[in-house]
Amino acid sequence: MKHVLALVAALGATLASPAFASQQLAQQKNCMACHAVDKKLVGPSFKDVAAKYAGQKDAVDKLSQKIIKGGAGVWGPVPMPANAQVSEAEAKQLVQWVMSVK
Repeated sequence: MKHVLALVAALGATLASPAFASQQLAQQKNCMACHAVDKKLVGPSFKDVAAKYAGQKDAVDKLSQKIIKGGAGVWGPVPMPANAQVSEAEAKQLVQWVMSVK
């Protein structure tokens, strides 16, 4: 019972967090300047990212680092700049949300 209560408390704290991953967080962190949910802008759509990395166990860690440090070559010649506005925890939350986009 103690474990269940701890899990419920942790989940409640996560959902109440202002940084809970959503399209709103993506907008606040300027992700939407280059990405859209369902169409390519400067970078790939979030749906395309989710499809490409679906089933990869290390996707959250890998993509979180790309958000923080930037990357190049995976989606073509346009590099993704590092996003200094995003903490590691926020990056992971953003990736978890992106991976849920269908």
